[in-house]
Amino acid sequence: MAKNSRIEWTTHTFNPWWGCVKVSPACKHCYAESWAKRVGSNVWGIQAERRFFGDKHWAEPFKWDALAAASGIRARVFCASMADVFEDRRDLDIHRARLWKLIEATPHLDWLLLTKRPEIISQLAPWGNQWPANVWLGTTVETQEYAQERLPHLTAIPASVRFISAEPLLGPVDISPWADRLDWVITGGESGPRARPSSPSWFRDLLNSCMARDVAFHFKQWGDWAPGQGISLAKARIETVSDGTTMIRVGKKHAGRELDGETWDELPVVRTA
Repeated sequence: MAKNSRIEWTTHTFNPWWGCVKVSPACKHCYAESWAKRVGSNVWGIQAERRFFGDKHWAEPFKWDALAAASGIRARVFCASMADVFEDRRDLDIHRARLWKLIEATPHLDWLLLTKRPEIISQLAPWGNQWPANVWLGTTVETQEYAQERLPHLTAIPASVRFISAEPLLGPVDISPWADRLDWVITGGESGPRARPSSPSWFRDLLNSCMARDVAFHFKQWGDWAPGQGISLAKARIETVSDGTTMIRVGKKHAGRELDGETWDELPVVRTA
């Protein structure tokens, strides 16, 4: 959990538990798994136990909600950065039920639920066709294959905000078949010691699709790899990506988060009907 999160598109993060199972190529170099192992938590995989937390941990969002109410400024809560709320395990049901009640009891917080398992959202969430106004529901879309697999499930759910996380972006993605039912696209490249470079054209195509269809666009980062034009680094690692761009491994900090000279931090408009 982190108040004032360093993740660019949220205010805070909240984890009802730690642990998950890898299900698609975006999971290959999972930062959450690496972090859990670094701090000595063996919580990844089907057989592994999940890590749970006590009442003090669960009380923090109530404080954030009170602050948001007092300031008149809503706060966004990413849930969960170290897990998937919709992992299909029965030992998680009691903690999920507690989470649903917490979301309903904190109306000044917008809860960002991001999953790679949108096909079972309706089975595990209790809200049917009447979702709380403060739930923003998203799914990870790293390639067109996963867009076609996951977006029909996501866009069928009447959440006030529906979004995709195309991060790490591992191939071109055309969102046009679902764009009228999407509100926000978050995208970015991969970071970390084994990061895979993305083609700049993949980001530009997503941006153009969002602009054409009035979908909010957020470019989170280049990741460890940046376009090589104008960069001269001795002994730098270089890779040519699918659109012909020379990408240079410069590290996340130096790569930055400008796309064609601009920072894209757009936020969605909440649906009212």
